[in-house]
Amino acid sequence: MTTHASNLDEFLGDFRSTVVNATDRLRQISPEESARKTSPDKWSIKEVLGHLIDSAANNHQRFVRAQFTDDLVFPGYEQEKWVNAQRYLEESWSDMIQLWSSYNLHLVHVISAIPEATLTRARIRHNLDQIATRPVDQNDPTTLDYFVRDYLVHLKHHLDQIFPPQDS
Repeated sequence: MTTHASNLDEFLGDFRSTVVNATDRLRQISPEESARKTSPDKWSIKEVLGHLIDSAANNHQRFVRAQFTDDLVFPGYEQEKWVNAQRYLEESWSDMIQLWSSYNLHLVHVISAIPEATLTRARIRHNLDQIATRPVDQNDPTTLDYFVRDYLVHLKHHLDQIFPPQDS
């Protein structure tokens, strides 16, 4: 096993455990609490999870399409409009948790199936300066591996909004 493969296995294990652990914690939040807004201009927990479902859907197709192209140029999406259009506050909380969990566990599988050479191939053209959580300068090459790892950074960022880290 190459160093990258073992590093990828660690990443996939972290991704899977993040999803499994968060799923258990999400199930402990009542439907009423999930829909509560702390202010009119902030998303509720339910809307944050809805955004993460949208992110999974958008990145799923990006991860698959990137295997058949020489670049990493993808359309963005208007996150606020997506959340509003789907009226997540009216969605079943338990259904949302199940969808989010299943979708992300599927993404673990999708990423595990990407050939190492495809993951690590440098891509000159990309728009990760616009769509990545940790942007890559447009003039610097990047990889699909970087982008899939960035997805988990984004997911963890929003989980930290739902479950703020406890003070030690």
